[in-house]
Amino acid sequence: MVKKIKLYKNFNIEKKHKRSILLIGNFDGVHLGHQKLFKLAKNYKKKFDLNIGVVTFEPMPKMFFNPSLKNFRISNLKQKINLLKALDVNFIITKKFDRDFSKTNSLDFIKQILFKKLNAKYIFVSNNFRFGKNREGDVNQLIANEKIYNYKIVEPKPLLIQNKIVSSSSIRKQLENGNLDKANKYLKRNWTIGGYVQKGRQLGKKIGFPTCNIDLG
Repeated sequence: MVKKIKLYKNFNIEKKHKRSILLIGNFDGVHLGHQKLFKLAKNYKKKFDLNIGVVTFEPMPKMFFNPSLKNFRISNLKQKINLLKALDVNFIITKKFDRDFSKTNSLDFIKQILFKKLNAKYIFVSNNFRFGKNREGDVNQLIANEKIYNYKIVEPKPLLIQNKIVSSSSIRKQLENGNLDKANKYLKRNWTIGGYVQKGRQLGKKIGFPTCNIDLG
């Protein structure tokens, strides 16, 4: 039986998904470091009998503020959602990152979203997690507000392979340098490209070599 996973596009979640374990981040590539985070979250789920939810953003904030970035993502949104679904989560929130949302200050993010909207119980973030207008919020601010807003921050140490942190940025660098084997090692799967076929000028077809034009999204 296939497990049903609830997908949200905003923070208006069902009551059964409040007081859950929340993992917040871009999760680009859903690499080994992310997978370590989810494995720990599953231990909490088993111990405390809680749901696991993911909060991610679309587009990625860096791409929103730098629209000229090309081929930046390791995985597109559809790929990311499918990878997250395979990690035994109960719900996924894909929040649209737009101009209005980017103006939310860090304390309002904690009070209005994490507390009032989501009412999270455990919040998993990476040690370099930043949030709020101008990236003013960090893990220290989240920890400082734990007792006030009734949640607990879990900040696992980053995953190291050969004394190097496994991160989305490190995987992008490997892909840019053509080190596909190392990128695949960090992803724990073969890296693939997803996109949409677009009709072009059909010049290749005219000379006997039809091609596909793919928008990587």
